[in-house]
Amino acid sequence: MRGKNLTPWPPSRHGKGGDADSPSGPPLRAGEGLGERSLRARNIVVGQKVDAAKVQRAKDLRRAMTDAERMLWERLRGSRLQGLHFRRQQIIDGFIADFYCHAASLVVEVDGDVHGAQAAYDAERDRVLSRRGLRVLRVGNDEVQGDLDGVLRRIAKACEET
Repeated sequence: MRGKNLTPWPPSRHGKGGDADSPSGPPLRAGEGLGERSLRARNIVVGQKVDAAKVQRAKDLRRAMTDAERMLWERLRGSRLQGLHFRRQQIIDGFIADFYCHAASLVVEVDGDVHGAQAAYDAERDRVLSRRGLRVLRVGNDEVQGDLDGVLRRIAKACEET
């Protein structure tokens, strides 16, 4: 990850001194710029308008994850993969990404049988995401269920390539 200093997210809300709770976040470290901290602290895609119906759809998808998505999420959540923070069902330019790591500019899509029938939609989606500077890693449901450790190694390697 080319020397990026990744801070676990979310910061502890129970720490002493309260600086993790302050609107400005923790104090800057030597050599750290304000913009760098705010970008790292938010871990979201900024500057986009999100339709309320799309927000509701993302919430619904979080509640109704596939078995493969649930298996992968259990290993990604809480910054469990190399300390990287992943979000699930993140809205990016009108599309809902299965998993998104802001620090690595990576979208991970868990593809089931339906993706064979929507190749044109997936290609357009990948084009839009890559225009934003994001890389898309697609893994199949069967891959996740059959070789979860192998999938996690692929994700970790993709994150290192940022």
